Amino acid sequence: MRREADTQTSSPLSSTDRPRPWGTHLIGLLLIGGLLALPAVMARSALDAETQSLLVEAVTAAADLDAYHSRCRGDGSGRRTENLNKLIVGKLRTTVLTVQDDFFPERSYRRVQARLENDFVERLQAAGGCQGAKDSSLPEELRQRYETAIEAIRQLP
Repeated sequence: MRREADTQTSSPLSSTDRPRPWGTHLIGLLLIGGLLALPAVMARSALDAETQSLLVEAVTAAADLDAYHSRCRGDGSGRRTENLNKLIVGKLRTTVLTVQDDFFPERSYRRVQARLENDFVERLQAAGGCQGAKDSSLPEELRQRYETAIEAIRQLP
């Protein structure tokens, strides 16, 4: 009974309703994707080694400060990383994720983020946990490092 219903509802497609071959879709996506990605690729290749290392330092500083605020202050907003992202998108036409993918040794933003988190947790444990960090100069050092990196990026031409 069910087979009869299935065969009765299927009808041949007219030539205008037939799906296009995958190759046609793929070529269109490559052309559109390539054109959209072109400015970002051009901007990345134009960055010198000094700017790249400055971006790596800034991303690391923002991640450390955000991790401190998330773990020890209950602020999981990621505000510093978001502010850095806005700055480098407007100034250099690249993003934090692109910096993590292209300029960090891991070449994968997920692995970079995991390593940065692990590195910070080790640093926090060495400082005596959140209470030890709050009693030390760690929060001020993290803030100063972040502010210095942000200011250096703002000074770029």
